[in-house]
Amino acid sequence: MKNIVILISGRGSNMEAIVRAAIPGSRIAAVISNRPDAAGLGFAASHGIATAVVDHKAFPDRASFDTELARVIDSHAPDLVVLAGFMRVLTADFVRHYEGRLLNIHPSLLPSFPGLHTHQRALEAGVRVHGTTVHFVTAELDCGPIVVQAVVPVQEGDDESALAARVLVQEHRIYPQAVRWFVEDRLTITGPNHVRVAAEQAGPTGWTVPPVEA
Repeated sequence: MKNIVILISGRGSNMEAIVRAAIPGSRIAAVISNRPDAAGLGFAASHGIATAVVDHKAFPDRASFDTELARVIDSHAPDLVVLAGFMRVLTADFVRHYEGRLLNIHPSLLPSFPGLHTHQRALEAGVRVHGTTVHFVTAELDCGPIVVQAVVPVQEGDDESALAARVLVQEHRIYPQAVRWFVEDRLTITGPNHVRVAAEQAGPTGWTVPPVEA
């Protein structure tokens, strides 16, 4: 049985998706937030999951916050730590402590559009496809070995809200899958930016947006 600790800062909809997936061989040991008013804490508690708050405002610097956060996380003996809308930049020491067992989801097709406001930036760039990426976390922001990505076509008339909503649907699909692969010991980091998924299934052909006529 693998223990999973999930970090949130707000509603935690990806946390909800992982909890609802009820992944065999795993246990959500705790949900931890840096914000006392995070709505996701109520959802977790209602599902019998331990919750905790490590308020970043109570610490003089990032390093001291991360030290206390790691202490609280480690009290739950995690095999995997999952960032689910956790809106804090983590120190290199924190990331190294959880190397190979720290996952994040980002709302773009990394390495494109790291950072914030990804949907608006995608629209401004005129890309035809957008999407979301699950990756192992490294010290560099929104980098690290990519586990899985989902592609969302950009549609005529899209605004930031419409595009974000369609991307979020895919986030809720692929994040539980990535966690499931970890629990099943199917993920192997093979390089600075590469992950091998055991028995991975992928179609041999590509696709285009807009479609190209034959």
